[in-house]
Amino acid sequence: MSSKRRSYEAGHKPKYLVIIDESPECDRAVYYASRRAARTGAGMLMLLVIEPHDRHQQWLGVADIMKAEAQEAANAILDRFASRANGAAGITPERVIRDGDKAQEILTLIDEDEDIAILVLAAGTGTEGPGPLVSNIGKTAGTFPIPVAIVPGHLSDEDLDAMS
Repeated sequence: MSSKRRSYEAGHKPKYLVIIDESPECDRAVYYASRRAARTGAGMLMLLVIEPHDRHQQWLGVADIMKAEAQEAANAILDRFASRANGAAGITPERVIRDGDKAQEILTLIDEDEDIAILVLAAGTGTEGPGPLVSNIGKTAGTFPIPVAIVPGHLSDEDLDAMS
C-alpha cells in the first residue's frame, strides 16, 4: 500500500528516518543513523511526533497555548539531536514535527517521502522491554513498508563507530 521507494533513482538520495523522543536510548539511534548516513552518502530525517493530550480543552485558547509550547519544546529537542548528528558525522538532518498518533505519523511520512529507505530505532535497556515503539513495530515488521534497524540501547559511541 506504501508508495514505491525511489531512494536510488536519479535525483533522489536515500534517507535514514529516526524517530525522536526523550527516551535515553534515542541518542543511540541518532548517532548510528548519522554515522551510517555520512558513510553511505545518504541523508537523515528526524521525526518528532507530538501526541495530543486533550483536544477538547478549548477554554480561553488554552489548547493553542499548549500547542505552541509543544512545538517550541519539540524544536528544542530537534535542535539538540541535530547538533548531535552534526558533531558525530558532520551532517545536517532534515526535521519534521507532526501532531497525532506516533505509529500512524511514521507510516504517513514514509508514504509521503519516497526517499526514506530505512527506519532506525533504538531499543531500551530497561527491564520493561525494548520500548513501546520497538515492540509495536516488531509485531508488524512482516508488513512494514521499509526495513527497520534496531540499535541496542547499551552500545557505546565506540561500539557504533565500529559498525557504522
